[in-house]
Amino acid sequence: MRIDKFVWAVRLYKTRSIGAEAVKTGQVLLNDSPVKAAQTVKPGDVLKIKRNPIWRTYKIKELLKNRVGAKLVDQYIEDCTAPEELEKLEMMKLMPGYDREKGAGRPTKKERRDLDGWDTW
Repeated sequence: MRIDKFVWAVRLYKTRSIGAEAVKTGQVLLNDSPVKAAQTVKPGDVLKIKRNPIWRTYKIKELLKNRVGAKLVDQYIEDCTAPEELEKLEMMKLMPGYDREKGAGRPTKKERRDLDGWDTW
């Protein structure tokens, strides 16, 4: 099975085109090496997927024919992400402004500088 189709089928990406773009930009590694979207995967391979700010690691248990429901994903992949990576994610979540939507609340210093440039037009 193609890697772009596999990451879509096990719901690591919402659409196949987003999965293919992630593979193309190097955000998906197969056995620690960059791949093209047409690369085939097999059981036992290890996928690394960049989800800012960490690399998530998955081991392929079994291949599938079609996209599966979220409850069935555990039959096909196993999450092997290192605890250090998960700790890094938790630390990032504790930082102020991590999940702040752009434009919500008081502007950051950078946003303020950008806004100040508007009045010179």
